Amino acid sequence: MKPTPCEYMMWNGLPVIRKEIAESMINNFGLNQKEAAKKLGVTPAAVCQYVSKKRGKIKIVDKSILIEINKSAERIIQSEVVIVVSETCRICKILISKGVFPFICDSCSSEE
Repeated sequence: MKPTPCEYMMWNGLPVIRKEIAESMINNFGLNQKEAAKKLGVTPAAVCQYVSKKRGKIKIVDKSILIEINKSAERIIQSEVVIVVSETCRICKILISKGVFPFICDSCSSEE
């Protein structure tokens, strides 16, 4: 049985999204790994694995996607409330619509 779009992205896309947001937080906004982990709601060990390329091995190179990832990182850092889920979903929809992941799903890329 083929996985649902969210199942597929949970296993394949979520690590990439978290890695890219964590790297943006660290490289573009000056957070350390512990601070980035707290903002993302993950352990410092997870961020360490993202940064060391042990998780989320795909590298996003599309500049328009990277701009959106940076926007998400900034929003997460500046927000007083937890918005990681909504920002993760936003980036996921962008990745699917841009064809970064090979999963084809008309209903998930057209939802806003």
